[in-house]
Amino acid sequence: MNRNELLLTAINAAIDAGKEILTVYSTDFQVENKADKSPLTEADKRAHAAIVNKLESTNLPILSEEGKSIPYEERKAWNQFWMVDPLDGTKEFINKNGEFTVNIALIENQLSTMGVIYVPVTRELYFSDEKAYKINNITTAANTLADLITTANELPLKTERTDFVVVASRSHMSDETKTFIEEKETEHNSISLLSKGSSLKLCMVAENAADCYPRFAPTMEWDTAAGNAIINAAGGIVIDQTTQEKMKYNKENLLNNWFLAQLN
Repeated sequence: MNRNELLLTAINAAIDAGKEILTVYSTDFQVENKADKSPLTEADKRAHAAIVNKLESTNLPILSEEGKSIPYEERKAWNQFWMVDPLDGTKEFINKNGEFTVNIALIENQLSTMGVIYVPVTRELYFSDEKAYKINNITTAANTLADLITTANELPLKTERTDFVVVASRSHMSDETKTFIEEKETEHNSISLLSKGSSLKLCMVAENAADCYPRFAPTMEWDTAAGNAIINAAGGIVIDQTTQEKMKYNKENLLNNWFLAQLN
């Protein structure tokens, strides 16, 4: 497959997964603290199956949160593979606030180079390869990437605002993040805080709804890979706060270091 075909396949996989998630989301599910057939786990499994069903046609390996037990000895040889979070935003799913996503990224030589994020409830689609785009209200699979792009807005969007906007986690606000925000308050005349769940925080930076996203708390690689690629294609950068370099993926330990995402 060429890159356009890979991206289109990932987009359609995310849309299919979103449909499966909403099937569970629309029910009056009970949250259980066990993995056997609880509705939340069922939504994750259904999304995972829908994604794998589409991505298998690309003949690339798939590392999903559902498949995180794949040993490093096996996956360290992968130069190109899909990294997937079938349902990102567990607390948002439970709270039914709509702020959960489907994340699919193409990892090449430890860098995230292509990203797809789909928001099932709002039907918003973010995607990128060399450029980044957003489409509102998409519900059905697309036949060609060109057709999609004709209906898309290129990121970052042009916005007029005078305040400096920091996007932060709705569920995970660390003391270090609070300190970062306080420091920014001394640098700028006006600071606004934007709270979002899941990978939508990264989308807000790519979209230019926020200037930066400091994440000084734990995340996993599948939480950030798709959004990282989209920010890069929108002209931004995601910096690992430990190495001060671009975020690396497919590490032996799939836990991310703290990072700062921002537009340049």
